[in-house]
Amino acid sequence: MGMNAPAILWFRRDLRVRDHPALAAAGRAADQVLGLFVLDEALLVPAGPVRRTFLYRCLRELDDTLGGRLLVLRGRPEQVVPRLARQVGAGSVHVSADNGPYGRARDERVRAALGERVEWVATGSPYAITPGRVTKRDGTAYRVFTPFRRAWAEHGHPAPADTDESTVEWTVPVPSLEIPADEELSGITLPPAGERAALERWDGFRESLVDAYARDRDRPDRAGTSRLSPYLRWGCVHPRTLLAELGGAEGAGEESFRDELVFREFYADVLWHWPDSARRNFDSRFDRMRLDTDADAWSRFEEWCAGRTGFPMVDAGMRQLLTVGWMHNRVRMVVASFLVKDLHLPWWWGARHFLRHLVDGDLASNQHGWQWAAGSGTDAAPYFRIFNPITQGTRFDPDGSYVREYVAELRGLDAKHTHRPWTLPDGPPNGYPAPIVEHGAERQEALARYGEIKNPAQAP
Repeated sequence: MGMNAPAILWFRRDLRVRDHPALAAAGRAADQVLGLFVLDEALLVPAGPVRRTFLYRCLRELDDTLGGRLLVLRGRPEQVVPRLARQVGAGSVHVSADNGPYGRARDERVRAALGERVEWVATGSPYAITPGRVTKRDGTAYRVFTPFRRAWAEHGHPAPADTDESTVEWTVPVPSLEIPADEELSGITLPPAGERAALERWDGFRESLVDAYARDRDRPDRAGTSRLSPYLRWGCVHPRTLLAELGGAEGAGEESFRDELVFREFYADVLWHWPDSARRNFDSRFDRMRLDTDADAWSRFEEWCAGRTGFPMVDAGMRQLLTVGWMHNRVRMVVASFLVKDLHLPWWWGARHFLRHLVDGDLASNQHGWQWAAGSGTDAAPYFRIFNPITQGTRFDPDGSYVREYVAELRGLDAKHTHRPWTLPDGPPNGYPAPIVEHGAERQEALARYGEIKNPAQAP
C-alpha cells in the first residue's frame, strides 16, 4: 500500500497526542490517520464502574482534542480491527505495544486476522523502556528491584516523541458509536480526566510538591503524592515525559519519584516474563500456605471490604477506596498486610477487590504489590514484616486527621484515641466496631503458618 492508503492508529493505554511514538509512525506511513478505540468487553467488564467512567471521560477529552474525529467501535478486536481495515482500505495498523498477558494474546489474534496486506506496526509502549528489554548479562530476567533499577538506568530510554494533534491529518470515513455515558458512582468524585488534566497535575506536582516527596509520600494525612497513577494507567501522560522534565535533578524528592516510576517498570517487566504471576504465587512455596476460605473467612473479608474491621487505619483506607476510587500507597500496604497476615485470607481476594474499585487499577502494579505484601512475590517483603495497623496509624497519621476524614464515627476523637478508640471508657463511639481480631495473636499465627511452608516438617 502507498501513502494514499490511510493508517489506523488504535488507541489503547495511550490516550494522548503528545509524546506518542505510534502516532508519529502512523504519520510517516500515511497521508491520513484514523484514530480508533475499541470497547472490548473482555477488559471493560472486570474494570468496574469507577475505572470505566474515568476511561469514558478520557475518551471524550481525546475526541475533543481530535476535533470530534475519534472513531469508537465495540466488539472483539480481532474482528473489529480487520473489518475496519478492509472497509477503509487501510495499509497499516499502528499501536503502542501492550505487554500484559491478555494484550499480547489479543494483539497476536488481531495481527493474524489482518493478514499480509495490512501491516501491523507496534511502536513504543506505556513504559519508558518496553518490558522484556532490561535483562541480566546472561539474558535472564531480574527478580529483585535494586539490580533492575541499576540496569534500567544503564539501558537508557528514548527522548519524548515530538507529536501533538497536528502531527497527522485525521479522518473518520465511517460512523462512530457514542462514547458511553458515565456510570452510577454513588457519589464517588473522580479526578479530572484526560491529557490536559494529566499535564496540569504533573506541572502542579513538579512545581510545589516534588521537593518534599521523599518526606511526605508516606503520609496519607498530607497531599504529598503525585496522584498521577490514573493518568499513567491510561497513558494520558507518558512516564518518559515525566522523566525528561525531571532531567538530571538530584534532590531527594526527584530521586524518590524516579524510583516509583521505575518500580512501575519493574512490575511490568516481571509480568512480561512471568505472566502467570498475575494469578499465581510467584514463589511457589506459598501454594502450600494454609489460608482461611470458609464462610467465616468470607464474612471477615466483607468487613474488610466495607471498612468495618475496628482498626481505624485499615478502615480509613478501605473507605477512601469506596469514596474516591483511590487509596494512598502506604495505606494500600497496611490494608494488604492486614488481609493476608491478620485475617489469613488469599491475597488474590484483595487484589480482585482493588481492581474492581481503583481508578488507577493496573494489573502488573496491583498484583505484584499484593504479592509483595503477602511475601509470595518477587523482591517481596520478608514474611515476618507484618505491619501493625495501630503503629502504622500513629506513625504516618500522627494526629489522626486521615482517619477522621474517612471514618465518620471517629471524627469527634482527639489524636490519642483516634487510632485506639476501644481504649475509651465506654468503648468505640457511634457504633464503630471493636477490633475483629487481636493483632498480636494473629501475627504469631501468620508466622506459624509461614514456618510450615518454610520447613514442611513443621506442618500439622
